[in-house]
Amino acid sequence: MSGHGQERQAPPLRLLIVCLGNICRSPMAEGALRKRVEAAGLDRLVEVDSVGTGSWHVGDPPDPRAIATAARHGVDISGLRARQLSAADHRDFDWLLCADPDNLQAVRASAPPGASARIDLLLEWAGQGAQQAVPDPYTGGDADFERVWALVDRAALAIVGRIEAAQRPVATGDRRIDA
Repeated sequence: MSGHGQERQAPPLRLLIVCLGNICRSPMAEGALRKRVEAAGLDRLVEVDSVGTGSWHVGDPPDPRAIATAARHGVDISGLRARQLSAADHRDFDWLLCADPDNLQAVRASAPPGASARIDLLLEWAGQGAQQAVPDPYTGGDADFERVWALVDRAALAIVGRIEAAQRPVATGDRRIDA
C-alpha cells in the first residue's frame, strides 16, 4: 500500500505536570487537562501525566481534598498514584510543566546530560502570565483547593487552545508545539 491519501500521524505531544509531592497540584492539573483534552477530541494527540520532585508520597493517591475538589468538577483523579520525577522523564516527555519556581529550579537541576524535554512554568506556558505560580494548597482548606482548581482548569483550557491552534497549519506535517 502506498499510503496515498493517508495523513501520517505525528507522535503525541507528551506533557508532564510537576509539583512537590504529586498529591495536590499536579494531579489536579493532570485531571483538568485530561478532561479538557478529551472534550476537545485531542486525546490521540496529547498525553498527560504528573509527578513530584520529592519522594515522600510515592505510591500514594492524591490528597483526599484534591480528589474531592476534582470530583466537584466532574473529574475523577482517585486512581492516580504519586511518583517522583526520573531522569527518563526528561527524555520521554516534550514538556515538563512546573507548578512553581522552586519546582522549576529542581527540575532544571535534575536534568541529565542529553535531556530533550523543555521545561517551563505551567501557568506561563499556558499563557496565564509570566512567573505565575500555582500555590500549594496542602496546608490550606477547601477554598485553597478550589482556587488551585480554578487556576489549573483555566490553564488546561488555554493549553487546549494552544494545541488546537498548532493543529491548524498541518501542511508541514510537524505538529510539535514550540514555545
